[in-house]
Parts: sequence; structure tokens; C-alpha cells
Amino acid sequence: MQPDSGDLSITELTAVIGAFTRMNIRLPSIQRHSFTTLSVLHSLAHDGPKRLTELAASEQVTQPAITQIVTKLEKEGLVERHPDPSDGRAVLVHITPKGAEIPHGRETERITILTDLATLLTPAERAAISAALPALTRLVELNTERTSNT
Repeated sequence: MQPDSGDLSITELTAVIGAFTRMNIRLPSIQRHSFTTLSVLHSLAHDGPKRLTELAASEQVTQPAITQIVTKLEKEGLVERHPDPSDGRAVLVHITPKGAEIPHGRETERITILTDLATLLTPAERAAISAALPALTRLVELNTERTSNT
């Protein structure tokens, strides 16, 4: 694929999204955890219980690594393992209410900080971001469709 697509600079889009993502990940100052730990909690909070193999694949880590992360989270009372009702030999990792508070609290803090930052933008800048949201949402949907078909 070419780095530019018509009037859209894919190179610039990639750079800006990367910088924004790094900023967004680091905004919350509460509940400090590793990126992978936070990603596991976010995944379980939004997608529901998962097998260890599913978590390892979605987090792009090895089976031993995800087992270690889940064991640590379990000791902290943030997740629990329960038998998989569809396969008694397997277990599903469930987020606990205490664990669900972490991604929720981080999202709440992000909203507060971004609300403050957005007030520093011009009305035209806020409108430009607002106008871009449907297209960015569509990019996420297209990627989800693409990755679920592989």
C-alpha cells in the first residue's frame, strides 16, 4: 500500500495516531500497571471472559507469559478463573468487580483530562476532530472485519 491515499497522508495519520495513542495510554495517573496487564483487564471488561489461549493470542504474548500475568492478577483479586461450561477441561478468566474498576477509573480520568485539553482547542479544531470520528470508527470496524476473517 502506498503511504499516501489520495488527499489523505497515511504516513501523517500513522504518526499522529501513534503519538495520540501513546499520550492517551499514559494520561491516567491512577492504577499504574503494565500495558499488557491493563490490556488484559480492558479486554476482559469489554469482551467478557476468555480462555488463556484467547488472551495470549489477543495480547500477542506467549502462553507462559499470559499465565504469569493472570496468576498475578488473580492474587491481586482482579480476575478469577472458572471452569468453561462448554469444556470442563478448560478454564475461563473472568474480571472481578475490583478488576473492572481499573479500566473504568482510567477511562473516567482520561475523559476528564481530554475534556480539559479540548477546551484549549479552537472551535474549528474541535469540529475537525468531531468530523473525523466516524471515519476513525470505520477504520476500526474494517480492521476488526479483516482480522476476524483470518
